[in-house]
Amino acid sequence: MAGIYIHIPFCKQACNYCNFHFSTSLQLKDELIAAMIKEIHLSSENTNNSSKKELCETIYFGGGTPSILSIKDLNNILEALFSKFEIIKDAEITLEANPDDITAEKLQLWKKIGINRLSVGVQSFLDPELIWMNRAHSSADSIRCIDEIKNAGFSDYSIDLIYGSPLLDNQDWSNTIDTVINKKIPHISCYALTVEPNTALDKMIAQNKKAPIDPERQAEQFVLLMNKMEQAGYEHYEISNFSKPGMRSKHNSSYWQGKKYYGFGPAAHSYEEKIRKWNISNNALYIQSLKKNLIPFEEEILTITQSINEYIMTSLRTLEGIDLEKISSVFGVNYIDQLLVSCQKFIQSEKIIYKNHSLILTKEGKLFADGIAADLFF
Repeated sequence: MAGIYIHIPFCKQACNYCNFHFSTSLQLKDELIAAMIKEIHLSSENTNNSSKKELCETIYFGGGTPSILSIKDLNNILEALFSKFEIIKDAEITLEANPDDITAEKLQLWKKIGINRLSVGVQSFLDPELIWMNRAHSSADSIRCIDEIKNAGFSDYSIDLIYGSPLLDNQDWSNTIDTVINKKIPHISCYALTVEPNTALDKMIAQNKKAPIDPERQAEQFVLLMNKMEQAGYEHYEISNFSKPGMRSKHNSSYWQGKKYYGFGPAAHSYEEKIRKWNISNNALYIQSLKKNLIPFEEEILTITQSINEYIMTSLRTLEGIDLEKISSVFGVNYIDQLLVSCQKFIQSEKIIYKNHSLILTKEGKLFADGIAADLFF
């Protein structure tokens, strides 16, 4: 079964660290929603047999800030998806939302149109950090919205957190994790603050207007996170993701498992059997193309080497690790011997363990996940 990703490229304001495709102007919103719905219709006509719709198990509204859309906008997109795809009965339908957009009334309306999972951009429970990041909400907004999400009957929700900023000391980070645990939040996604090229943060650090990132402190805070979440009974099922048992993100898990997914909207990506597509990252050009019944995308066909390296990179980040039996069946047995040779130094240094025909990162190994994956590439 496939997944569906909807990219909503609008935000109230720009966060200093963000390099995603978005606009703070809603001027083209209505035209873009119409174009996106047209893309859904065109794409399904190009890929599906007329007698049978594509079966899909997850829908994910990402961005940008999807919660900035009206209920009518969201419902129109969902109706288009349900008309062109076979969405399973218990599909996971996620909406990314910012705390300042969440109200008791909106929560009930979101539930009414079928949204059953929320991913909330909390980022920090500290007001000085939120101001430093140029977020639109306060720490009080975050606490309030979490309580309202529970009261509205959402049992499946996640919050995003960022660690490793110059303002965040280890005690503050420990207190933040305690808040997650005490609030019994079922899922969290935690990311080390990265300085992406050409972002506002990148420019401000270069101009000495903001302090640079301290990698050692980030590592300390990642270890602190892993230890406290493990003690609280959370699964560290992917490098950046922790969940209570049974509460993993089905949609994001499909990416790491290499499943098929469709992406709609400007900058959205799609993937199917070694073919990767991505739409143009320009709202106006995206709209103009769809008015001509053309989907403005580029694509690449992955080689065997690219495909196996991508599998190594994504699977190594997960709790289950690299499945050697899968490599044998999908890519060929010859790759296993070379991979086992390449990972011996990481097994000896206790960064990787070999268990049940899988290569799995240890806690220490997770600190070096990207470098280890690159070293194992063919």
